[in-house]
Formats: sequence, structure tokens, C-alpha cells
Amino acid sequence: MPAILQARNVEKYYGGRNNLTRALAGVSFEIEAGEYVGVMGASGSGKTTLLNCVSTIDTVTAGQITIGGRDITAMDEKSLARFRRQALGFIFQDFNLLDTLTAYENIALALSILRVAADEIDRRVNDVAETLGVHAVLQKYPYQMSGGQKQRVASARAIVTKPSLVLADEPTGALDSKSARMLLESLSLLVRERGATILMVTHDAFSASYCDRIMFLHDGRLFCHLARGGESRKQFFDRIMEVVSMLGGDISDVV
Repeated sequence: MPAILQARNVEKYYGGRNNLTRALAGVSFEIEAGEYVGVMGASGSGKTTLLNCVSTIDTVTAGQITIGGRDITAMDEKSLARFRRQALGFIFQDFNLLDTLTAYENIALALSILRVAADEIDRRVNDVAETLGVHAVLQKYPYQMSGGQKQRVASARAIVTKPSLVLADEPTGALDSKSARMLLESLSLLVRERGATILMVTHDAFSASYCDRIMFLHDGRLFCHLARGGESRKQFFDRIMEVVSMLGGDISDVV
């Protein structure tokens, strides 16, 4: 399958000459279409910086990032803004839903900005809401929904534009265990049934065990890849925990 995301020798430095911090040091990897990939690492490992660079929120110091065949490291701000709207979907820990809009309106907003026809907006919103089990709350406002419902609405918003890549930043961080499990199963469903490609940063090994593959970062470098293959989720979880222990067991401290 073609690579949706390619990172080549990505480096990121912060600060000035006398106080220089290296957040990423020559990170290279590929993610294929339809993969569900997690990023884990201890505090300061560089995983949040990596997500920020891939999401176009931050710029790399050196190296190249290509998404859907387009080099985002060579784009100007105007092109990046357009690319972000058209090619990327975002799921945040704190939902980022607009309180004055219903669930339906929150999901439909990105399509409206892209000037999709009204009947097509309605079809897409209802279709993705059905997949994610939030059809019953489409006319509710965020304050009327549970945390799990809000995050699944946020997931619907992220996927409704059919982006090349969905970026999830600690999506289960604000959820209880039952809501987290429902969300993770929903994300897996998006990958299996809709061919979504997801890159998820998480500190939680349970959440990571839903992924097809995990990338571990350590001191700004890619430490290892861990692929699930034909293993059960429990078997994959156990192997994830082995790497966590190898890295010092401080994954749960990641912010």
C-alpha cells in the first residue's frame, strides 16, 4: 500500500545558540494508508513535538515530511492552512467542540467551510454519526453530552471530510475507562470499515494496544517499532509493557 505519511531525517531544535534544546534527532518513518499507528515515549521523548510537526502546527528545523505525496515542509503559511483544512483531521484530548453548536453542526462545520453541497453534508454527517454511534445526540449541544459522546462527535468531525490522515492527541485522556474503550473501538472501526489512517499519541499502554503498530521515541530518536501482527490485543499489550519497562517505566508520566 502507498505511504500516506513519510518522515525523513526530521530534526527539531528549540532555543538559541546558548540554550539549544534538541527535541527530535533524525527521525524517519512511514505510515501506510489504512494504518492505525501509536506514538509512545517518556516525558521529553519528543512525541508531542513530532505530532506538532506532522500536524503543521510547528515547523521542522531540518528534514522532510510528506503527507499524501505533498511536502509540507516546503509550503508557505497560506498553503499550509489550506492543506490542513483539506487533508488533516484532528482529535484533541479536550474535545474542542464549539459550545454554541449542536453535534450535527460541529460535525458539519468543516464541510461547510469546504463549500460542500448541503445535501452531501447531511448525507456525510448522518453516515459518520451512525458509524460512531452518536446519531442519537446529533441535535444536542456539548453540555448535554457525556465525555465519551463528545469525543466520538469530535472523531466524527475529524473523519467527515475524508482526510488523508487523522491525528489524535491523547484522545482518551479526559475519559473514564468505559468511554475510553468505546472510543478506541470506534477508532478501530474507522480504520477497518472506512480505511482511515490514524496517528495517535498516547501515554496509555491500554489505548496503544488497539493500534496496528507502535513507534517508541526516546531522547528525540526513534527507539523501536512494535507491530501487532496476528496477536490478540492482550498479547500486544504485554509486549508494549515490556518496552515501557525497558524505557524506565515512566510512560505514564508523559504529558
